Amino acid sequence: MGAILATPHSEAPAPACAAAPLPALAPRERETLRHIAAGRTYLQTARHMGLSTHTVDAYLRRIRAKFNITNTAELTRVAISLGL
Repeated sequence: MGAILATPHSEAPAPACAAAPLPALAPRERETLRHIAAGRTYLQTARHMGLSTHTVDAYLRRIRAKFNITNTAELTRVAISLGL
């Protein structure tokens, strides 16, 4: 019988089911997302944060792009996953 040689492994491969890291959000993006996930409108969020509704919309567009999502329900899901 032939000898079986063991080769050392320098690093184990990452499991296929490992979750990708979540994109980072700027503090104002996090705050905006928290307000929207709480059920506030763009106008209510803008007034509370001292912003225009256009700025709120811009923050939410950036968040959607970072997470590759398209609707408010998914924004709420992200907010929950981030503990907001």
